[in-house]
Amino acid sequence: MTRRSILSILASALATSIIFCEPRSAIAATADLQPTDCARAAKYSESKRGISMLVMQSGRTIFEHYGNGGSADARWPIFSGTKSFWGIAALVAVRDGLIRLDDRVADTITEWKSDPRKSQITIRQLLNFTDGIEEASRLHRESIPDRNAMAIRLSTVAAPGSAFTYGPSHLQIFSELLRRKLNGRRTSAYLEEQVLNPLDLSGLEYKKDARGNPLLASGFRLTAREWSRLGELVLGRGNYRGRQIVPEDLLRQAFAGSRANPSYGLTFWLNRGAPSAREVDVENMLALPWQRESWADACICKDAPPDMAVGLGSGYQRLFIIPSMNALIVRQGSNARFSDAQFLRMILGRSRQR
Repeated sequence: MTRRSILSILASALATSIIFCEPRSAIAATADLQPTDCARAAKYSESKRGISMLVMQSGRTIFEHYGNGGSADARWPIFSGTKSFWGIAALVAVRDGLIRLDDRVADTITEWKSDPRKSQITIRQLLNFTDGIEEASRLHRESIPDRNAMAIRLSTVAAPGSAFTYGPSHLQIFSELLRRKLNGRRTSAYLEEQVLNPLDLSGLEYKKDARGNPLLASGFRLTAREWSRLGELVLGRGNYRGRQIVPEDLLRQAFAGSRANPSYGLTFWLNRGAPSAREVDVENMLALPWQRESWADACICKDAPPDMAVGLGSGYQRLFIIPSMNALIVRQGSNARFSDAQFLRMILGRSRQR
C-alpha cells in the first residue's frame, strides 16, 4: 500500500468519525426545532414555489406544510435525490460481498484494463464522482438505446481522483458494474429488494432505456413523507424501524468527502466546512463548467451543523439530515430562486438571533 493510499484512508476515517460520533449533549439546549421557526421557513419556501415541507425530530413530525398545489399524498420528482438511494444500494452490495469500495472497476468492466486512466479507477471514485470521466449529461436522453454501453465508452477528462465532475456518467457506469456482479439479476430488482422494500417504498418509476437499464442519476417521484424514510435510515445509523439495512460502519463511508470535493461523499452532499467555510449555492456552482467549480472550503450553510448531509435534486428538492440534532427536513418545489442557507437559518432559529 502506498503512502498516499494510507493518508487517504486516514483522512476518510477522520471525516466519517464526525457524523455518528458527535454527542448530542454537545449541541446547545436550544437545538429543539420550533414549529414557529418552521412556519416562517415554510412561508419563505412557498413564496419560492415550494410545494411541500416536512420536519421531523427524534422520530416525531413537528411540522408539515403543503402549498402551491402540493399535498401529503402527491408524489413529486426528486431528480438527483434519486442518486442517494443508489448510493445506499452500493453500500448494501459491499455488505453482501458483491463489491469493495476500493476495488478497481476494470476488474469487472474488463474492457478498461488496457486504458492507462480507466484501469486505475475505483468503485469509490465512481460513487463520489472523482473518477475523471466526462459528465455526459446526454445520458438523460430517453432516445439512448443502451445507457450502460454508452457510459463505459465515455472519455476521461482528468486523472482519477484529481477532479470532481458531476453528472450521470459515474452512476451509469456503476449500474453496468453492478449488473455484471448480479449475474443476470436486474439492478432495479436488487435496489427494490435490499433498499426500497425495507423502507416501505413501492411503485417507483425508473427511466429505463430499451435494454431495461435504469437511469441511476434521476427519475424517482416521492411524497415528502416517503423521501423522509431515507433520512430516518441515516439517523438510525443504517437501521430503519428495527431492520438494519446498512451496517453502521459502511454507512459512515457515505459521508466522507474527497480531496477533489470535500463537500460530496458517496451520493450525499456534506456541510463539513461549517461554520468557517464559505456558503455556496450548489445548483449555481454545478451550472458552471467543471473546471471552474470551486469546492474547497465550501459549505451549504454556515449556521447548520457540520454533520449535516443532504440528498439534493435540481429545482431545490432537498432532504436535509442532521444527526447531531436527530432531525431531518424535506423541501420540495418547482424551480425558483431559493437559498438553502436562508431556509435552514429560519428553521434553526438562527435568523431570529441576527
